Amino acid sequence: MTKTKSKEPEGRRERKRRQTREKIEEAAIGLFLEKGFEATTIEDIAERADISKRSFFDYFPTKEEVVFAWQDGFAGHLMAAIASRPIDEPAVKTVQYGLVSAVVLAADERALRLGELIRRTPVLSARDQFKYAKLEAKLTEALSARCGNDKQSRDRMRLLAAVVVGALRVGGERWAEQPPGVSLETFAHWFFGDFWKTLAEFGSEGR
Repeated sequence: MTKTKSKEPEGRRERKRRQTREKIEEAAIGLFLEKGFEATTIEDIAERADISKRSFFDYFPTKEEVVFAWQDGFAGHLMAAIASRPIDEPAVKTVQYGLVSAVVLAADERALRLGELIRRTPVLSARDQFKYAKLEAKLTEALSARCGNDKQSRDRMRLLAAVVVGALRVGGERWAEQPPGVSLETFAHWFFGDFWKTLAEFGSEGR
């Protein structure tokens, strides 16, 4: 029998670094939403976080990295959501419900405002496209862990992840066009329903 390796408790030093990092993120995101990304300086962030400018660079090389470090948390939500789905569930259903669950969990009012800020800020919107490559890799990993890591299964899940992440990009753009008051969860399930239907139609045309 093998023993499950328990997670080591967080040490005092690690805890303090985590707390400082979180404080910087909180200060930076708040300022970006209040003043705009371009108008916010690293000095502004350091002052609000009550740290030195040098300390800021101990955690983040640029202020852009603060935005994308915050964004990376979505991949963690997605991995957990995929892992929580029934093991015998079809992969397409797992993807749909796992993604919708992760999106709804991550998309509070502040996150939606930050998403709008990213779309309006050229330096952020250009970099934003890289997140999809990361998300595709994480989704492939999560799906492969459920169905086996043999080459054939992994290739199939990689293809599914690539197609779904492409759809997620389009879905994000369409969501931004929705009028106020529309339920994100309702919209996301509707979007996926339309997406699977469109894929099936393309498949029929290719036969």
